[in-house]
Amino acid sequence: MSSTRLSTSAACVLLLLTTACSQGETKSAESINAKSATAVAASNNISTLRIGYVGTSEPTGPLGWAKKKGILDRELQKSGFKDVTFARFPNGPDLNEALVAGQLDVGSLGDTPAIVLRARGVETRLLRITQFNTTAWLVAKKNGPRSLAELKGQKIATQKGSYMHRYLLGLLAEAKIAKDVKVVHLMTTEAKAALERGDVAAYATSSDLGPFLKSQGFPVIDSSANHKGLSGTSLVVATESFLAKQPDFPKKFNGILTEAAKDLKANSEEYYQYHAQITKYPLDIIKVSLPLKQISEEPLPDEGVKLLEGTKKFLVSQGLAKSDFKLTDWVEK
Repeated sequence: MSSTRLSTSAACVLLLLTTACSQGETKSAESINAKSATAVAASNNISTLRIGYVGTSEPTGPLGWAKKKGILDRELQKSGFKDVTFARFPNGPDLNEALVAGQLDVGSLGDTPAIVLRARGVETRLLRITQFNTTAWLVAKKNGPRSLAELKGQKIATQKGSYMHRYLLGLLAEAKIAKDVKVVHLMTTEAKAALERGDVAAYATSSDLGPFLKSQGFPVIDSSANHKGLSGTSLVVATESFLAKQPDFPKKFNGILTEAAKDLKANSEEYYQYHAQITKYPLDIIKVSLPLKQISEEPLPDEGVKLLEGTKKFLVSQGLAKSDFKLTDWVEK
């Protein structure tokens, strides 16, 4: 790997998109200004739970399913929570900044930004791995490179601070071409247009956009499924300050997500329809991109923990995570 360290801080421009909800009902996302941010932060009490997630108009996976099916409201009300607010973020670094600012209690995000935040010394606790072996894809522009070797001297884009970013860095290190390419930040929403214009030679992208771009005729150079340890995990973390006031929350919340994970697997067609509707991808793309075996029914599956440990070691070795720490110390007991 090149000695040049690619800092995620370049991707950490705070673009906080928030959606308010009562009883789990999400409203349209709007940019949060300083005044409303203060109001959200001030709402932190034992009756309000503030959840942030990375994604589209509604959360997906067990968290999204628990919200849609009413499992979340039903069980949280038993624990004394009267309201749940959801804040939507375009990527993990943005969600991190909201956690640091005290605007969230719980965050659902990818492994890379969650580890980077913990390595900064921010007091979060790992509650759960919701998904593991999430595939990242390296997709090329049409009439462009067809192999890693052909990427030398080219510009490759990805959403910095994401699991796709970490996959790309690991891939370039394995191929020993990290010094020979330029990696730039580009949001997933802009990837297709950038490839069509030829602004970048290739894009390292997410589990669903990769197969979609392939279906649109963009050639696939590689995927993390071909490399041990380069696929991603999705996590749920909570701030230590929140957990100090809600010590029973981890057990209750994990119970909710376990119930939701089992329910979505038992009703897979209904869930896939929901996921496709939310993400706006065709149903067949969603089924390819999300094998339900990737969704964990337990808080810390062994395979997911191994992937997470490997991700942490890589991020520390490249200076993307400022310090090392033990996963066992991070996990909420």
